[in-house]
Amino acid sequence: MKENMGTIEKKNRKRCLLKDENSKIRKEFENFILVKDHPCIMAQTIFSMDQVVLNSYSDFGSLKTAKNLMKDLENYIAEYDFKSNDFKTFLAVFPDSPEYSEIDFEKILWEQLQNLHESDNKDWDHEVSQDSSEENFSFSLGGKAFYIVGLHPNSSRIARRSPYPAIAFNLHWQFEKLREMGTYETVRDRIRQRDIELQGNMNPMLEDFGASSEAKQYSGRKVGKEWKCPFHKNN
Repeated sequence: MKENMGTIEKKNRKRCLLKDENSKIRKEFENFILVKDHPCIMAQTIFSMDQVVLNSYSDFGSLKTAKNLMKDLENYIAEYDFKSNDFKTFLAVFPDSPEYSEIDFEKILWEQLQNLHESDNKDWDHEVSQDSSEENFSFSLGGKAFYIVGLHPNSSRIARRSPYPAIAFNLHWQFEKLREMGTYETVRDRIRQRDIELQGNMNPMLEDFGASSEAKQYSGRKVGKEWKCPFHKNN
């Protein structure tokens, strides 16, 4: 009985520590988005309205982390209200990671996405292409298309210099909803203008969905026409 009680106490302490760590990380991201006036007004709205699901993970890039992350993403999708006009982002943070160069971050980001795909038992979202070289490609998880935003402290884009390496998972449904509401172009143009004011130039990788594969935008690194996406979809 004493051993059982001791085990329970250790687990409770661990939960409290994890909760405290997540609270600290969330505050740092709130500072990054809200206090520092991040150019993405959608991100500002989501954080100010507490519509961010933020979870922390260790072993960035690993299959073990992918399995845990996939479960959390499935819960996120299951709880998402697709009938409302509310937007919500899932943010996976990897606080124990080392600092990466842009190339190293891109590599481990795609390793994590590949392992997420390996852990996913749902079919690819039929609304988007599963071929990363095609113009209408988007990453699919849990049967839903996501626009992926990689963030890390050493990004060349100021807007992506997050406190820790992280991945923002934004449902493609949200962009289609903005189009349906007639506000997509207005929001897009305002974000791009604010990014120019922050950086001095527009992100050269940004293009509208359907213009070219969005895969090259995920890591935030500037890549050339010769760049090939390392992702391989299972048959």
